[in-house]
Amino acid sequence: MTKQTDYDSPWKEIIEQFFPEFIAFFFPHIYADVDWSRSYEFLDKELQKVVRDSQTGRKRVDKLVKVWHKNGDEAWIAIHIEVQGQYERDFARRMFLYNTLLYNHYQRRIVSLAILSDDRPNWRPDSWGYELWGCKIQLDFPAVKLLDYKDQWDELEQSDNPFAIVVMAHLQAQAAPPTSEQRRDAKFRLARRLYERGYARRRILELFRFIDWIMTLSPELETEFQAAVTEFEEAHKMQYVTAIERKGIEQGIEQGIEQGIIQSTREDIIEVLTLRFQEIPDELVAQLDEISDPAQLKELLKWAVIEPSLETFTLRL
Repeated sequence: MTKQTDYDSPWKEIIEQFFPEFIAFFFPHIYADVDWSRSYEFLDKELQKVVRDSQTGRKRVDKLVKVWHKNGDEAWIAIHIEVQGQYERDFARRMFLYNTLLYNHYQRRIVSLAILSDDRPNWRPDSWGYELWGCKIQLDFPAVKLLDYKDQWDELEQSDNPFAIVVMAHLQAQAAPPTSEQRRDAKFRLARRLYERGYARRRILELFRFIDWIMTLSPELETEFQAAVTEFEEAHKMQYVTAIERKGIEQGIEQGIEQGIIQSTREDIIEVLTLRFQEIPDELVAQLDEISDPAQLKELLKWAVIEPSLETFTLRL
């Protein structure tokens, strides 16, 4: 995994930072029905437990959030983000599967939402089900295609919602490679827009981190970008992102990428063991969660493939 392809982590982070704005931007009909005065709660740990117990391997929903309907009812939102930038044949079926698993586990109404960030205009999954002998089961789910916002650029530029910046950054990253001056110029325009919008400093830092993560540049172009930002800040006397903070953002991105590799390898190990031995004890999963050395996890993945039993694999931990 590289910076260029690791779009998953920044999307997850920005949703956590601006969850109400996320819902307001992409799903305004839901935003209007949620009682935001009662706050909301991310349930990601519980979510991963359900997914792991279902033996579905690495395929998982990204976020599970508990909110309150204005009529007083509790509702849970499962957010699926297709960030791999490629077609996935079973995506809609996976949406159906997780909705069913979560409902079965929690006995709560589950609202599944999809953000499709790939570059295939005609791939638009929004339902899955089956019918046999008069029995019909189907899940229809709201799905947003980020490519559609290309035709709404003026509206994005006028919007005060931070996810307008997020979408513009994502589309610009898709449009040009890291070695392109086009991407450098687009990245600077977005950074300048953060300042011109008059956002609070915390919001600027969080959005700057997203832009920096998703719109990576070659070292030479990154130096030119940083120089342009510094010049703009000095000219307008608005240095919101200091050199130290920029270094921290860069280090945070690198750490996030490394953590993504570590978690991905853990999941690969669990998937291999599940396919080979069906039932994986929670204690073994907990032991894997304690390992944070990428080299050790890579070695364990090899042993997960060749060890004759779970018992002999466990001795490797």
